[in-house]
Amino acid sequence: MRLAIVIFAVESLEHSLAFYQRAFGWSKSVDTPVYVELDVGPSLTLGLYDRNGFGRNLGQAPAPAIAGEVSRTELYFQVESLADAIRSLEQAGARCLSPRQVRAWGDEAAYFADPDGNVLVVATRIGRAGPRA
Repeated sequence: MRLAIVIFAVESLEHSLAFYQRAFGWSKSVDTPVYVELDVGPSLTLGLYDRNGFGRNLGQAPAPAIAGEVSRTELYFQVESLADAIRSLEQAGARCLSPRQVRAWGDEAAYFADPDGNVLVVATRIGRAGPRA
């Protein structure tokens, strides 16, 4: 078994899609009126699903995002250039939750929230170049 797709139920598909494309430059691999998939890497996809469309699959819509709050979800990215990743997130409109700093587990990381309050972390290992293997 392997994780292939992470799906977020979003308030505004158009807004969330624009955010993720600006922040990370990911291209769409699936594009429907209520759902899109973005190619994150060779074996992982991020799905963005209109909250109400997502709810039709479940028989109930998930709770709406509350402005200024965060969800219970975190995506943790190992990046080559922490400064570039932070700049991209800021330019895309991400809300900074915790600025860049050395963390107890050995990464230097910064925490942000996407338009729906999902937590996005960009990090790099201290003492060696490049992402953790």
